[in-house]
Amino acid sequence: MKQSISKFVSLLLLLPGAVFAHTGVGETTGFLHGLGHPIGGADHFIAMIAVGLWAVQIGGRALWAVPGTFVVVMILGGILGFSGVRVPFIEEGILVSVLILGVLIAGAFKLPLAYSVLIVGVFAIFHGNAHGAEMPATAIAALYIAGFALATAALHLAGIGLAVLMQKTNMQTVNRFAGGAIALSGIYLTLS
Repeated sequence: MKQSISKFVSLLLLLPGAVFAHTGVGETTGFLHGLGHPIGGADHFIAMIAVGLWAVQIGGRALWAVPGTFVVVMILGGILGFSGVRVPFIEEGILVSVLILGVLIAGAFKLPLAYSVLIVGVFAIFHGNAHGAEMPATAIAALYIAGFALATAALHLAGIGLAVLMQKTNMQTVNRFAGGAIALSGIYLTLS
């Protein structure tokens, strides 16, 4: 048994080296850069968690429709961004998304599903366009998109997990305070 575990650990230690051993830096850095982009910026990170928190707060079909819409529309915004089509006021749109999502969570707003997906869809255009516009020149677009879509979905799931945990432990008030903190961080990011 110990020998099997040692072989497994050895294999895991070799995998990162094997991934980087590929020829063509763009193939490996495209995915990794895409994966890191939503996580590396506080504005993106906070907004992605907030989408998950709000989806749970709305409940029902919004649990999958709100984050799903965000990811799909963000990919479209990313395609526009790396194609050279710039959405006006990208940074302002991203910062407003943090502020508004925080307010929606703090106020426990449960809008109809159509309005909820419309709101996150608009925000996703800004986030996606920023991701696409900042794609490294050496990256392969499909891998870069896969990376930032996967990271975004993971952050949405983290927000969903936190909100579900708060519901199960009867701490929905904490979720609303988190919304207030998110809104305040949007104001702080705007002013800094």
